[in-house]
Amino acid sequence: MSGQKPSLRSDDSAQSRFQVDVVMEASSAAPGPAAPSAPASTDGSRPPEESKGRFRVVGFMDSGAMDIGLPPDVSHEPDTAKSDSVSLHSTGTGHTHISDSHSNTYYMRTFGHNTIDAVPNIDFYRQTAAPFGEKLTRPSLSELHDELDKEPFEDGLANGEEPSAAEEAAALAAKEAKGGSVKFGWVKGVLIRCMLNIWGVMLFIRMSWIVGQAGIGLTIGIILMATVVTTITGLSTSAIATNGFVRGGGAYYLISRSLGPEFGGSIGLIFAFANAVAVAMYVVGFAETVVELLNDVDALMTDELNDIRIVGTLTIILLLGISVAGMEWEAKAQIVLLVILLAAIVNFFFGSFMPSESKEPKGFFGYRTAILLENFGPEFRDGETFFSVFAIFFPAATGILAGANISGDLTDPQSAIPKGTLLAILITGLTYVAVAISTGSCIVRDATGDHNDTVSPTVNCTDAACTLGYDFSICKEGGCPFGLMNDFQVMSLVSAFGPLITAGIFSATLSSALASLVSAPKVFQALCKDNIYPGLSVFAKGYGRNNEPLRGYVLTFCIGLAFILIAELNIIAPIISNFFLASYALINFSVFHASLASSPGWRPSFKYYNMWVSLAGAILCCVVMFVINWWAALVTLLIVLALYIYVSYKKPDVNWGSSTQALIYNQALTHCLNLTGVEDHVKNFRPQCLVLAGYPNARPALLQLVNSFTKNVSLMVSGHVRTVSRRSNFRELYQDYARCQRYLNKKRIKAFYAPVFSDNLRHGAQLLLQAVGLGRLKPNTLVMGFKNNWSDGNMRDVENYINTIHDAFDLLFGVVILRLQEGLDISHIQGQDELLSSHEKPPVITKDVLISVIPAKDSDSDSCPSKTTSNQSSPLITRETKSPLSLTDQRLLESSQQFKKKQGKGTIDVWWLFDDGGLTLLIPYLLTNRSKWGDCRIRVFIGGKINRIDHDRRAMATLLSRFRIDFSDINVLGDINTKPKKHNKLTFKELIEPYRLKEDDMEQEAAERLKAQEPWRITDNELELYKAKTNRQIRLNELLKEHSSTAKLIVMSMPLARKGTVSSALYMCWLETLSKDLPPLLLVRGNHQSVLTFYS
Repeated sequence: MSGQKPSLRSDDSAQSRFQVDVVMEASSAAPGPAAPSAPASTDGSRPPEESKGRFRVVGFMDSGAMDIGLPPDVSHEPDTAKSDSVSLHSTGTGHTHISDSHSNTYYMRTFGHNTIDAVPNIDFYRQTAAPFGEKLTRPSLSELHDELDKEPFEDGLANGEEPSAAEEAAALAAKEAKGGSVKFGWVKGVLIRCMLNIWGVMLFIRMSWIVGQAGIGLTIGIILMATVVTTITGLSTSAIATNGFVRGGGAYYLISRSLGPEFGGSIGLIFAFANAVAVAMYVVGFAETVVELLNDVDALMTDELNDIRIVGTLTIILLLGISVAGMEWEAKAQIVLLVILLAAIVNFFFGSFMPSESKEPKGFFGYRTAILLENFGPEFRDGETFFSVFAIFFPAATGILAGANISGDLTDPQSAIPKGTLLAILITGLTYVAVAISTGSCIVRDATGDHNDTVSPTVNCTDAACTLGYDFSICKEGGCPFGLMNDFQVMSLVSAFGPLITAGIFSATLSSALASLVSAPKVFQALCKDNIYPGLSVFAKGYGRNNEPLRGYVLTFCIGLAFILIAELNIIAPIISNFFLASYALINFSVFHASLASSPGWRPSFKYYNMWVSLAGAILCCVVMFVINWWAALVTLLIVLALYIYVSYKKPDVNWGSSTQALIYNQALTHCLNLTGVEDHVKNFRPQCLVLAGYPNARPALLQLVNSFTKNVSLMVSGHVRTVSRRSNFRELYQDYARCQRYLNKKRIKAFYAPVFSDNLRHGAQLLLQAVGLGRLKPNTLVMGFKNNWSDGNMRDVENYINTIHDAFDLLFGVVILRLQEGLDISHIQGQDELLSSHEKPPVITKDVLISVIPAKDSDSDSCPSKTTSNQSSPLITRETKSPLSLTDQRLLESSQQFKKKQGKGTIDVWWLFDDGGLTLLIPYLLTNRSKWGDCRIRVFIGGKINRIDHDRRAMATLLSRFRIDFSDINVLGDINTKPKKHNKLTFKELIEPYRLKEDDMEQEAAERLKAQEPWRITDNELELYKAKTNRQIRLNELLKEHSSTAKLIVMSMPLARKGTVSSALYMCWLETLSKDLPPLLLVRGNHQSVLTFYS
């Protein structure tokens, strides 16, 4: 044994190193099938009984794991026994066999120890959308941390469970049979595409004219300005593309994942449309060149316009065929077109060094210093300016996103997009500069083309042509057909082989058209997959191994064909350029925004960017938009704004971790911290409410009413004290938190959900009162529902309820209690809300219809449980209740929705009997500012003396007017202290009878002992001491019924009970007597600090 490596064994020494759950097999189990996997030890190192021990462990690696770290002494041996365990046994030869008999999936030891804690693995960080068989999940915290007697996987399958080996093999075989998708490297996928798209028709038919107008110096400046814009955008694109895995969708994907769906959805749609129309632009450019050639040989089919339509239609059909054939064919076509284009460019430069006498009359003399000096400065004609010439050139610099647009088809987008895009910008920029210098150095601005226009001795001629023996001074009067300013085909003249330039024009137009025809459907497909615009989801479907968007190709073809048939693109062209520039501006802004947000998730591997340079790039793009065409820029901005507003309104259910979220967090944190340094001021007081509502869907009326006066004004927290007798399940609490917060958001209740586990209501409320909030964003008002069923339950619950009110006052909170006669809690009613899943509802006699057995669905639904959830998962079940709702429950349901609808004309009666700082008056005022309560008028009721009613009314009117609170009437009640009616006093006596201590009927010691055990008991001394206050509550109820029985809402000063003197039962009886048989009643008591002021 000395040379043996230690093996995993179940003896004491092994168990002292790690904790495992040993599951002993039953003695009656048949040993036959398991015998081969547990051979007897030959060295006597293990007792025979040990072979019956099973280690219940959980594995998280598939069979491929043995290639990355299994010890050399560990081999795999499948077990045929179908037990739910993993057997680990020694063969006595120094080898340890690990076998899983349940799923035939193999496991490895971490650091050589038997633990399910996993080492870092890239597969753990993949998104859940990974292909089947490739997704691995690390063990959850509960699986590592929970006690051993707990079921490790409560919610269905194990968190780290993987498909069996057979399932993985089947998935792999299916993938191989289907064939792998075609992926491109950075040269073929990005560099070639970008160069083809940037080298457009402008290079061959407009570059020479720009040099003639602006001169060599300003032309280089124009090229550099355009290159600066595209380079900054290229750097920004590289930064975003290297900040995580990039999927298909190009500019849309980059912008949407950075700035969110609002910007991404708006720019994605117009970017896809711009690419679709760009197809028509390039095809029409090609068709015009073909028709010119046909016209030269007098071979027109009909007339020029219709010939353009015919040639354009045939061309786009051909391009569609290449695209539909697949990305591989399209890539091959692009390479052919690139070869032709490069040959045409090289042909031009060769030709520039081969001047001939036959070409001199047309203005081409070869490289001459005189021509270079003459053409270096500008000579703008026909109303052209620097910016108008720049506007004409800039579209030639676009096309830098051609590679990024097919990001889903790249082998490594993170590496390919930066290298390919930036190198393409560099190469094409240098090419444009070289062509500008070359044409400006060997061609004069004007030439007649006449061999006889040579210099005569009598003519005083000073321009460059004169020094070369030609007199083109007649061209100053206009009408000369040759030279930089007049001949768009001058590059054909210079080139060594003229027809190759025509082939280059064809190549440039067709390659750009093909790139746009591929880009538009790819971007549109990614947009549709995200379901930003629900009606477009039909175009999300892909076909074939490359997931080709065939429906998108057809749509792009139709859009392109429509514009080709129009054949008038002069108006739409500037808008398309602006669409592209808007995309560039947002890409630059994305980098600035992400850097500004300082999110830890923003860490691109491409480091050569700067947030301020990106911001400058975004501003430059916007400036260029207006330089090119101001009205087109306005149209573009309006379209982006309209789409942004639409997507913001629809609020698509996506979460991409955008920089917008990060910046909102930063701003919220900054403002919260800033607020902590500012003292509270009465003018800025807001009722920030902690509402003890339980589950949010249990008491909707309470939340809806509070939401009416806090929405967009102040803080509202939906507190939930979960009283449980069993052990707290904090994971369940977290899951419920997510569901309940989604419920509040779905119901448009502006509130935070804050649950706590506690033994009773009072203790849980204490936790919430002390801990909820952040800095100044902290509740100052406790809102509760009235305990309607207090007399039927345990009086200890009443004691906790009343003490919760006392605790709130001790912490200087205001207290608000809502009472509806029908009650507030609707959680016991079956089918009242779509939000409750079956195992969270109370049991009733129902008919169960099984529809699914996937508990994971529940955690993702917008449901919020109404009862404490079970630890065990269960199927989702729809309940068909046999009996209809009772009349009481129907009234309760109707009452629970009464604050959701518009209240109509009526009154809010404010019984401001005691000055609590003004909270009793502020809440009704805030309510009347809402549209639902806007038609209600405020009536104020105050106490007073009969002989001073007019004086008290005037004093209150003056106070209200100074507070700037509108009111319809002020009622002074002079008869508050009148004795209540006799039968009402008898009713109160009957109400308190079960809760009296009756100390006169027992010995003093027994009375004290009973009072200590049941502190809520009412003593005779207490009743006598507070007799006047008791009569006041009875009398106030009579007055409320007399004056406010038709009010929409009553807001009334809540009576206070002195802590330690008034028993809970007596205080509860006061509240019950005061508020019974009335319309909706809010009992309000502020913390006696002013919340209203009449000072400015």
